[in-house]
Order: sequence, then structure tokens, then C-alpha cells
Amino acid sequence: MKKNNRREIFYLKVVNEIIENKQSNILVCGGGHLDKDVFEELNFQNVIISNLDSRMSGNEFEPFQWKYENAESLSFEDNTFDFVVIHAAIHHAQSPHKVLTEMYRVARKGVLAFESRDSMLMRLLEKNGFTQTYEHAAVYFNECKFGGVNNTEIPNFIYRWTEREIEKTIKSYAPFYKHTFIYKYGYDFPCTPQLEKKGYAKKIFLKTIYPIYIVFSKLFTKQQNLFSFFIVKPNIDTLFPWLKIDTITNKIMFNQEWGDIMYKK
Repeated sequence: MKKNNRREIFYLKVVNEIIENKQSNILVCGGGHLDKDVFEELNFQNVIISNLDSRMSGNEFEPFQWKYENAESLSFEDNTFDFVVIHAAIHHAQSPHKVLTEMYRVARKGVLAFESRDSMLMRLLEKNGFTQTYEHAAVYFNECKFGGVNNTEIPNFIYRWTEREIEKTIKSYAPFYKHTFIYKYGYDFPCTPQLEKKGYAKKIFLKTIYPIYIVFSKLFTKQQNLFSFFIVKPNIDTLFPWLKIDTITNKIMFNQEWGDIMYKK
């Protein structure tokens, strides 16, 4: 791993802080060699790296397993893995919210994701061409055949998240419990103009203002361009009081007693 790469260091640091048990059973969605490097360096053992890349033979990620999976429609049963992790891949999906809810569904303890944050600064950079809106560079540097939406040749829209949108998505999908969300932020060179033929002038400009950006990002933490979020999968103890478990069917149902107290005259 390149120790001078802030994105990789941020990824490794957050995984190490969030997933303490190295024996945890982990599914990585939209995974690649960076994911392999991070989990191998942290001495994890039980990891499945999955993606939609038909070019994989299955041996690329040893000692970990590899599985062909569409993160929008995972083949696993509910609560199969302790943790589900994704790094810079949700935005490649045709339905990003579906990826998030599928990861939540198959996780027992939590979902850890790394994506771009929809910040004021990022929108400004995007508007002025310092970062891409559609990820055509990824397709160009993948034989013009891969790297786009659902790993096709069609460049994907780069879907950027806010904390509120993450919380609304999960609360809508699982309106049974009180959820805990953990957010972490970091900074790196905020764009990739070096991938574009005419990006040299942009790169020089950004290097010039880089010291200002560092100060700005430390003063305004949420404007940083490295962003991760961890969704803690709740248990029955956090069930909302207006719900209860049916003792016969073991299903969640409305708590009429609570309703009587609240609404009965």
C-alpha cells in the first residue's frame, strides 16, 4: 500500500477504528485490490470481496474469496455477515439507495461506506470543472468497456451523499428501531484533472491554492472531500415503543397498548 496516499490511509484508519474484531465475517461490495490490501494489512481473515467485474478469475484477491455480486441485489440471506463494507463504489450503481439498503439487509452488526460527500465545496469544484460529474475517465482507462454504471461502458453519474440523506434512506427502509450513525471526515487533493488531457492548468491552480484548502478543511470539517459513514445495525432493545414483537409469530407489530395511552380519550 502507498503510505503517502491519503485516501488509502483514511480507508485503513477508519476500518481499523470501526471493526475491532479481526475475526469478523466481512463482505466487501464493489471491491478491488485496494480493499484486499487494506483488509490484508489489518490482518482480517474472513473476507469475501465481491464485484461486477466479469474479467475476474477468482484468484486475484487471495487469501480472500471473490464472488460475482450485484450490490443492488445481493444473493445472500438477511444478516449473513457481521459487517458489509464498500469503498468508492456506491456511486457506480444505477440505484445507489438500493445498494445501501441491500448492504444493510445482509449485515448483522453494521454497514461501513466510503463515498464522496455532497458538500458546498464539492459542488463548487464540480461546477467549475475541477472534478467530474459523470465518471467518463474511469471508463476511458478501463478499455472503454468497463468502470461505468454497474461496471459497463456507460459513464456513471457520481452520486454524492449528505448525512441527512443517508439517515432518511435507512430510517425509511427499517422504520423499526432507533439507529446510530457514525461519520468520519478527512481531506485529500480534491479532484483528478490529471486524468484529463486539458487538466494540467487546473492541476497547477489547485496545487497553488492547496495550502488554503487545508486550512479551510480543518475549519469546516464537513467540507472535506474524504467521507465515511457507519450505520450500526440495531437490535431488539432499540425497538420503538409504538412497536412490539408478537409472541406467537415473532413478527414486529403495532403496540396497541402504547396507542391507547397516546390517543385514547
